[in-house]
Amino acid sequence: MRLLTTIAALRCYLAKRRSENQLCQWSEPLSNEATCWYQTAVGLVPTMGALHQGHLSLISRARRENATVIVSIFVNPLQFGPNEDYQRYPRTLEADGQFCEQAGVDAIFAPSPEELGVPQKSIQDSIVTQVIPPSAMISRLCGGSRLGHFQGVATIVTKLFTLVQPDRAYFGQKDGQQLAIIRKLVADLNLPTEIVACPTVREASGLALSSRNQYLTATEKQQAAVLYRGLRQAEAAFKAGIRNTSTLIAVVEQELAMVTTVLVEYIELVEPTTLMSLEEVKEEGMVAIAARLGSTRLIDNTILRDRSPVIAIDGPAGAGKSTVARQVAANLGLVYLDTGAMYRAFTWLVLQEEIALDDECAIAELANNCVIELTQGENLQSPVRVWINHTDVTQVIRTPRVTSKVSAIAAQSAVREALVKQQQNWGKKGGLVAEGRDIGTHVFPDAEVKIFLTASVSERARRRQQDFKKQGQSEVSLEQLEKDIAERDWKDSTRKVSPLQKAADAIEMQTDGLSISEVTAKIVDFYQQRLSQL
Repeated sequence: MRLLTTIAALRCYLAKRRSENQLCQWSEPLSNEATCWYQTAVGLVPTMGALHQGHLSLISRARRENATVIVSIFVNPLQFGPNEDYQRYPRTLEADGQFCEQAGVDAIFAPSPEELGVPQKSIQDSIVTQVIPPSAMISRLCGGSRLGHFQGVATIVTKLFTLVQPDRAYFGQKDGQQLAIIRKLVADLNLPTEIVACPTVREASGLALSSRNQYLTATEKQQAAVLYRGLRQAEAAFKAGIRNTSTLIAVVEQELAMVTTVLVEYIELVEPTTLMSLEEVKEEGMVAIAARLGSTRLIDNTILRDRSPVIAIDGPAGAGKSTVARQVAANLGLVYLDTGAMYRAFTWLVLQEEIALDDECAIAELANNCVIELTQGENLQSPVRVWINHTDVTQVIRTPRVTSKVSAIAAQSAVREALVKQQQNWGKKGGLVAEGRDIGTHVFPDAEVKIFLTASVSERARRRQQDFKKQGQSEVSLEQLEKDIAERDWKDSTRKVSPLQKAADAIEMQTDGLSISEVTAKIVDFYQQRLSQL
C-alpha cells in the first residue's frame, strides 16, 4: 500500500496503475471488452480519517468492485464553521494507514490543505473557487445551522473527483443530506463517477458509527442510542399506515424526549433526493435527525418507503435465474421484470438500425433515446411481451442473430446506464421480481428480498447439456461446457460495468440437486417470512 501526500505523486501512481492493469489487447474479441474495462476501474472512498467499521464497509464494497481502491484522508477546513471542531477533530493517520492496509486498500491520498490549495479557514473567509450546490438543498437540515458546510464539502469532493477521476465513489447513508447533494453535484456537472451509497453501520445499541463518537463517554453513547430508537418508532408508525409528516415527527420527538441530555437541533421529513419538505409520504421520505449530546453533534436518518416489496435474484449464468424468477412472480402474483429481454430488444434495435457494434457513440445515443415497454404475457412460457419504440419484438429478440450479439451490446456502459434507469423507474412502485447478475447490488440495492442463486459448475454444465438435447442441438461434451461456464463466471465477476456480486444482505441458495419447483418454493417461503417482518 502506498501513502501519497502530493498531487504529483497521486497522478503518477494512478497513471502507473492504469498502465499496469490495462490487460486488453486490440486483438481480443469485443465480448471481452467489459472484462478489460474492469481491470482499470478505480474506486474512491473519501474520508476525513479516524477510520472505523463504517469506513471498512465502504472500503470492502470498493475492494469487491474495482481494480484499484484509493482512500482519501483530508480534514477539510472549508466544511467547518468558525466555532466548530476543526482543530480538535481526530487525526490518526498512522492508525488509519494500518487500518487501510489490513482492508486491502491500494493507496491513501492524504494531502495537506496547502497541497490542495485550500487555506485553513472556513468557506466564508476563503478566496478559493467554490462549488455551491442548489440553495434549496443546503438551506435546511444541517445547512440551517452549519452555514457554508455543504459548499465546503462540494468544493473538496469536486477537487478529489477531478484529481482521482474515479469510476465509483463510496459514501455512507448516515449523512443523507450529503449523499443527496453529492449525487446532485455529479449529475449537474456531468461528472463520470458513479456514486455508491452504502448502508449505515451501527453499534449494538443502534448508534450510528461516526468518527465523532470518540468524543462520547460510555454513558453518553448509551444515551445517544435514543436517536436510533426514535427513527425505529417512525418506521413502526409508518408500517402501521401513518403517512402524515407532523404525526411521524411527533412520534420521534416523543421518544427523544425520554433522554433529557439529548438536545434536538432538528427532526425533519424530506424527499430523499431533492431534500424538499414533505407534508405526507406518498412514495418515499427520509426522517433526518440532528442533536447534541454535550459538545458532540450527532446525525442519523432512516428512509420510509411505501411500495410493494421487490425480489432481486442474482447469480451466475446457468443457475436457472430466469425460469425461477418467472415461477416466483407467477406464484406471488408479482410482475416479472425481464431485464434480459430488455437487452435483447435493444440489441435488436441496434442491428435493425445497422449500427456497427464498435460504434459506441452511436449506440449510446440510441440507448438514451429508446423506450422499452414490458407487458404481461399469457402464460409461464411467454410471461412477458416486449416492445421497443412501439414495435412488438417479443419473438424476434430470441433469434440466433440477436442472441450472438447481446453480450457485446450489454457490456457497454452507456447501454447499462440507460436501461438501468428504465428498470429503476419500474421498481419505484415495487411488486416485481427481477433477475440478473447485478440486480441486488446495483439496480435495486434496496430490494426487500435478495437471493443469490447458484450451483456448481458441473451441475450447471449438466443442465445446459440437457437443454441442448431438448432443443435438438448438437451435443457438447460436459468438459467443454464446464470450461465455458467457468470462463463466463470469471468474465461476469470481473466486469467494470456491474460485475456479478453477491450482495452483502442476500441469501445464497445452492441449487444442486433441487428442481425448479423446489427452488421456487424456498424463495416463496423466504419472501413470506420477510413480508411478515416488514
